[in-house]
Amino acid sequence: MKKKGQPLAGKRIGFVGKGGAGKSTVTVILARALRQQGYEVCILDADSTNLGLAQALGATAPIKTLLDYFGGMVFSGGSVTCPVDDPTPLKNAVISLEKLSDKYYTRSHDGITILTAGKIGDQGPGAGCDGPIAKIARDLVIRQQDDQLITLIDFKAGFEDSARGAITSLDWAIVVIDPTIAAVELAANMRDMVEQIKSDVLPSTAHFDNPELVTLANRIFTEARIEDVFFILNNVSNPEVDLFLREKLSQRGIEPLGSITKDSAIPMAWLKGEAIQASANPDQAQEIVAILESRVHL
Repeated sequence: MKKKGQPLAGKRIGFVGKGGAGKSTVTVILARALRQQGYEVCILDADSTNLGLAQALGATAPIKTLLDYFGGMVFSGGSVTCPVDDPTPLKNAVISLEKLSDKYYTRSHDGITILTAGKIGDQGPGAGCDGPIAKIARDLVIRQQDDQLITLIDFKAGFEDSARGAITSLDWAIVVIDPTIAAVELAANMRDMVEQIKSDVLPSTAHFDNPELVTLANRIFTEARIEDVFFILNNVSNPEVDLFLREKLSQRGIEPLGSITKDSAIPMAWLKGEAIQASANPDQAQEIVAILESRVHL
């Protein structure tokens, strides 16, 4: 049930960006800002290699991953396939929190629900492809009785999961941009990718021998849910850097929603495995939430 005054309830929002841009940090900061506004927030950690997201929220990591829940990755004899090799949707991917064992999720002190799609560090030699984790991120839908959760998905760094089609089931993608030209270029690539999906550009399917898989892959992209892509500047040290980034992005037709100021305490929190405390300018996150709320088509 969508509560009055909560236009973002029920949204699935994915965070993407280059390595080191601060996707996980921004995910944590915005999750807390949303929670302060009364939203029921669920975070899916879909980064197959990065650790510590739960600790950054002041919680312990779930005992089990959703990769365990769905039967393990195909490369290790399990049932979860890579969406590039097999676009077939996961079975029983709509999950009620009330019916899910608490081995698979945990909650922070402020009530944010945390789930982990899976990690590849413990999968052993030859199981280094994290495509199955991208499929879980694409297909998983979490429900909670009487409330519409806003689901934030923290994807792994880079462009690969987006190219695999993991963003097709999002409402919005948010690109986190740090002060590097590589981050600016990735932002432009993501903007173009989302525009292509919205324009029904078909995915690459030349590797499929089965015409049914070609049809299925095409349908997933042509029926994609994604509506828009937004951009947030992160780790901005001063107004000069902010202005320079905005000028570079403007040359590519991109206007960011807002900026998050560099906070020297955040890297230390990640290093120690501790909760990220209030950012250097906590009003920035609330301003971004307000802008996101204004972008909802009611």
